[in-house]
Amino acid sequence: MSVNGVEVIPSAQRLVKSLRDVGYEFATAVADLIDNSVEAKANTVWVDVVWDGESSYVTIADNGEGMSPQHLREAMRFGSERDYESEDLGKFGLGLKTASLSQCLKFTVATRQNPNRADMSAYCWDVDHVSATNRWEILPVKAAELHDGVRTHLKETTGTVITWERLDRILGFKKPDGESARKHLYAMCRELENHVAMVFHRFLSGEVRGKRLAIYVNENKVAPWDPFARTEANTKKLEAKSFRMEGHNGKGDIIVEPFVLPHQGRFSSLEAFNRSSGPEKWNKQQGFYIYRADRMIQSGGLSGLRALDEHRKLSRIAISFNPKLDEEFKINVAKMRVSLPQIMREAITKAIAPAVSLAEEEYRQRERKAAALSPMPSMSLATASSAPAPSSMPAASGGSTSTTTALTDGGIPPSSVSTGVNGVGGPQLSSKSGSPVTRVELGRVAGFLRNVARPEEAAALESVVVRALSSLPE
Repeated sequence: MSVNGVEVIPSAQRLVKSLRDVGYEFATAVADLIDNSVEAKANTVWVDVVWDGESSYVTIADNGEGMSPQHLREAMRFGSERDYESEDLGKFGLGLKTASLSQCLKFTVATRQNPNRADMSAYCWDVDHVSATNRWEILPVKAAELHDGVRTHLKETTGTVITWERLDRILGFKKPDGESARKHLYAMCRELENHVAMVFHRFLSGEVRGKRLAIYVNENKVAPWDPFARTEANTKKLEAKSFRMEGHNGKGDIIVEPFVLPHQGRFSSLEAFNRSSGPEKWNKQQGFYIYRADRMIQSGGLSGLRALDEHRKLSRIAISFNPKLDEEFKINVAKMRVSLPQIMREAITKAIAPAVSLAEEEYRQRERKAAALSPMPSMSLATASSAPAPSSMPAASGGSTSTTTALTDGGIPPSSVSTGVNGVGGPQLSSKSGSPVTRVELGRVAGFLRNVARPEEAAALESVVVRALSSLPE
């Protein structure tokens, strides 16, 4: 017995506004559009942010294959119908629309497919138009209505240009013509450079066969950021492990590649060390770098297998999987979150164990070197304030016991305390010889303590260092 269904079309004005909140940030939204450029076989992407107050706009242009008018209209559909290849970066048929509308109220897609003729097709989604008509309706855009830079680009090459206008989510100011809005916009550009340098580093460095990519942000060429500092002579690459997994859409391989980065003193330069720290700095950047078809999805974190630990922050592990395993990794629309398959968690934990141990040993080498280079003055304590103080330095992680030193209220080794400069002005630290402790000596002690302190101890340590410095003469 057949049942006649009733088609229920979602309210366009309500759903479009809801889809603006899928979870993108500016940098991740642009990255999602760059995915489309890679699929279109582009080898160069240009991102330009043009400041003009309320009329500011963003363009993302590529030199890929472009689209026919029919394919463009389908690409503008929410949940567009197309077949994805096994190595394609797209997945849901939503990225172009949801990424763009998460940042602006109107976006236009202009494209050219014919290499011999500069025929352009262009359509736009306009949230205000959808709200007024309550229709899932895209609007055609004439070539003359496009920005000059868009027309110029498509006259010179095949490809696609996406333009974001009415940047309500990007500018975010009541008076977007002000200097604060301009500075905010260009700060976001710097964040974007850092993000795409990380997310597409395998493409930018030519590691992905047949898909080398160049990205420019406001005419600045983006240099790849390698999380594993593989050009450093002292970086250790451990044995890679490969696991075959049967997924909902077929079999796929999961490749685990552990790395241990050197501590600061064994980097080739301070600049190289600082660059390798990453956008979120060392502690948060430890852990897993998860790649789907060579495009980074997750940067740092340990996916619930372990807690982040200062002593293990030099361990970084690449985990690569095939898009056939998307269901198992639970990738989301914005390609910002994945979950390790439950069935693989134990195997991955064992695979990364040697890297974790080596990272702890590398960290301990830094501690030993810091202790050797920072001799602590011999001091005793005559008086101390009533504030509580930790009794010992923490032992190194991994079961071995580190050398510990008792601390006073000031967070430094015991010393004598006089009544100040010439007997005036409160407690003053002095050595056993009676001469005042210098700021240089205190700085050495403070540096040693910072090297071995746990993250949760940092605030208290800085407080006592400041208090100790205040007791010293200028």
